[in-house]
Amino acid sequence: MPNPPLDAPIAISIGDPAGIGPELIAEAWLQRSRASLFPFAVIGGHEVLAAAARERGIDVPLAPISDFSQAFDTFDEALPVLAGLDARYHPGHPDEAGAALALGSLQHATKLAISGAASALVTAPIAKAELAKIGFGYPGQTEFLAAACDLPARDAVMMLAGTSLRTVPVTIHCALAEVPGLLSIDLIRHKVAITARALARDFGIEHPHLAIAGLNPHAGEGGRFGNEESTIIEPAIAALREEGLDVSGPYPGDALFTPRARSQFHAAICMYHDQALIPLKALEFDEGVNVTLGLPIVRTSPDHGTAFDIAGKGLASPDAFIAAVRMAGECAYRREARHRHG
Repeated sequence: MPNPPLDAPIAISIGDPAGIGPELIAEAWLQRSRASLFPFAVIGGHEVLAAAARERGIDVPLAPISDFSQAFDTFDEALPVLAGLDARYHPGHPDEAGAALALGSLQHATKLAISGAASALVTAPIAKAELAKIGFGYPGQTEFLAAACDLPARDAVMMLAGTSLRTVPVTIHCALAEVPGLLSIDLIRHKVAITARALARDFGIEHPHLAIAGLNPHAGEGGRFGNEESTIIEPAIAALREEGLDVSGPYPGDALFTPRARSQFHAAICMYHDQALIPLKALEFDEGVNVTLGLPIVRTSPDHGTAFDIAGKGLASPDAFIAAVRMAGECAYRREARHRHG
């Protein structure tokens, strides 16, 4: 266990039990000492986790707990699992029973984090289509968490983080053709301000430098390839500088992620989904973490999906999930340290 410990364990939602989440959770516990992970407990899925560990060929003892705080007492010797929710383990074959477990686990884990009973929340991958079948009305877990925290969806900012790069998309799940119409000076300012505060509070970067990407090729090249840089992005940068934030740009997207460029900023603010995710996944696929900024709770998730095609085959790397648990613990510890010191 890392020293000093968190005030409360980390809550893990099990994700879709037909995906790779359960086996990666079990693998993360097995590597808890090597990876210096803070104590965590899984919300439901005792039978699923036991079967997933067997299928992966690893020996992971499970400890059913009735109270979340008991995770501290059992974590060193067994993987704590909060009793009450479960399903059958059918790797690669999602169904409504599995979706019900995934949703129940997410809801309970979120409540624990909001109440303070859990220091942080780590969410294993879900299958959005399966959840939609049982009435889940959100585009994803991020939007669900914003609503659970009584915040507008735009206050929950997605950051993809690895060991050498952090990226934030200003627009996320929309058609590429819609991006220019969705961008605004206010939206960029809002996302950048939340990112800067979160980097200081959760990552210990008191004065972060943020690089702002352009939208168009060559950042518009003086209007030849588009004018969003001059009419939206540059005015947003000017306003952010007036507010005291250390921002620069707009930079052409094809030059922003070279090794030398990456060494000059703490996070890159990107205009659309793939502009942010392609470089992160190209450089950090095995350790990429999805962090939700702007929430009153700490939430991370591995930057990959359910991978139904390889679930239960022992092929999935646990590195991104382990990185998500580690990052959640580190961010939670920084928040707790700030709270203790006023």
